[in-house]
Amino acid sequence: MIAFVLRRLVQLPLILLAVFLLTFSLAWLVPGNPIEQDELRRPPPEVEKAMRAQYRLDDPVAFAGDYLFRASGAAWLLGRSSRVFDLGPSLRHPDQSVNDILAAGLPTSLALGTAAILIGLAIGTAAGLAGGLRPDSWRDLVAQVISLVGISVPPFVVGSGLLVWLGVSWRIAPVAGWGGISHVWLPALALSLPMAAYVARLLRFGLLEQLASDHVRTARAKGRSRLGAAWHHAMRNAFLPILSYLGPASAAVLTGSFVIEKVFSIPGIGRLFVEGVLAKDLTLIMGVVLAYSTLLVLLNLAVDVLYRWVDPRIELG
Repeated sequence: MIAFVLRRLVQLPLILLAVFLLTFSLAWLVPGNPIEQDELRRPPPEVEKAMRAQYRLDDPVAFAGDYLFRASGAAWLLGRSSRVFDLGPSLRHPDQSVNDILAAGLPTSLALGTAAILIGLAIGTAAGLAGGLRPDSWRDLVAQVISLVGISVPPFVVGSGLLVWLGVSWRIAPVAGWGGISHVWLPALALSLPMAAYVARLLRFGLLEQLASDHVRTARAKGRSRLGAAWHHAMRNAFLPILSYLGPASAAVLTGSFVIEKVFSIPGIGRLFVEGVLAKDLTLIMGVVLAYSTLLVLLNLAVDVLYRWVDPRIELG
């Protein structure tokens, strides 16, 4: 187990390097000029020339090399930066560093993502149990229809509909901003529905398979109810596919929050990332991508370890 975790942590810098090179290449090719201000107002030519020279915007190789030198911690080791991982200043907001922007917005995005994951697990588990315990019943039919809708409809469409329906028409939730729990549940619900749909389908099929197994039928023969046999004898094995799904599901929830944060005007780094892409703010784009990539690799590692803990028969490799 320890050797597996260490090996994955050693691979982390290589994964981040590959992600950086791919993302930087795509971001550099996107049309636009990060020096232009709002409404396409450009600074004087001499100021623009100095800014291009300062940030090395005319040389992609030099820009990427300088960014990697600071972001990797090499600049800090050589005493050329006060930050361990210096992600540089935002090109659109030179008075703000990307580190400060991430420190301000990341807790909000993580809170939204965590709430969405918990809501998705709760709804998906309830729907999966309803379908798995009573297949072909009206509960199963309702759960399958909701799952199909959750898989098919993008979160931003669901979010816009919930915003108009529950926020504007019924006025039971704020339509924008970030504060207490009242600001969290509506965007988290919109973000959680695709995950809830997949969890419900996986749990339903897992329960149907486990309930037909010999050890569960033996438990039923000894007097266990269907619910008791499912909970005590089938649930652990039926939940294993969901654990495998949690890694990519977390990725989908976190990346999906980019659009949801924009729809609900939530001050997380997802909204800033969208604005950074539109403005071609290369340092902000790179900083957000590297932060999310690190988080997702660590989440997948945690899921693998949890999978091994739930089922000790599985070998990590």
